[in-house]
Amino acid sequence: MREIKAFIREKRSNEVIEALRDAGFNSLTVSEAEGTGKYTKKDDMPSFRFPVTHSKMSKLEIVCKKEDVEAIVKTIHEHGGTGERGDGLVYVSEVSKIYKVRTGKESREDI
Repeated sequence: MREIKAFIREKRSNEVIEALRDAGFNSLTVSEAEGTGKYTKKDDMPSFRFPVTHSKMSKLEIVCKKEDVEAIVKTIHEHGGTGERGDGLVYVSEVSKIYKVRTGKESREDI
């Protein structure tokens, strides 16, 4: 199993989510994120909640089968990218175990 975390521009998140769902990847978590990357442009403003950040992003999290990673990353790239600096980043990590909250037991289910 793998976990994919993608930080993408807020304005591209709906298109990415729709493309992932169309490709059969329905289970994902979406949240607001703010960052302090190297990317800055003239009209960037500091966050009102976090004074050191300037880039509003969407964070997508997906746990998937190892063989689905490339398709998911490709979909995020194709629908999330604008070709300009600051489009975001994608991280892929290994998931060693999954536990059910309801039972507290390790899940053997395939996603």
